[in-house]
Amino acid sequence: MPDFKDKNLIDCLAKGGVAIMPTDTIYGIVGLALNEKTVERINKIKKRSLGKPFITLIGDWSETRKFGIEASQYKIPENTEPTTYIIKGVSFRFPNVPELRKLLLKTGPLVAPSANPEGLPPAENISQAKEYFGDSIDFYLDGGEISGKASRIIKLNSDGSIDILRN
Repeated sequence: MPDFKDKNLIDCLAKGGVAIMPTDTIYGIVGLALNEKTVERINKIKKRSLGKPFITLIGDWSETRKFGIEASQYKIPENTEPTTYIIKGVSFRFPNVPELRKLLLKTGPLVAPSANPEGLPPAENISQAKEYFGDSIDFYLDGGEISGKASRIIKLNSDGSIDILRN
């Protein structure tokens, strides 16, 4: 289990830095979701298409309020597998890893796209992540070998219906 209590990780994120760390699915490039400069920097690091939304990890559903969204107005299905929910165009995931949720409650919501440049497979370990990104990342948190898969994506519509975008 990675050390989500790592002081250097928490300090890095609090200062608007960018880290690579395990999420509840695969390694992600993470940074403060509400820090525009950090989000722009992650876009550049990933060489990601502009306008493509990031998944935002949250430690509690009430965190969606920081984005002007009241999650309690939506029926969020119970899922045992990692699932991302799109509400009003914003993608949220509430990880099923208590230690990660505790970190998120300390840092606030984190954008967490996969740790790979656009078009390449996600890094499965820190060595591969360092090959991809080198010194452009402020902090690397090793969680061993991870070859998980990306989360399901479900769009929650205001009329109560859902659309499964990725299963």
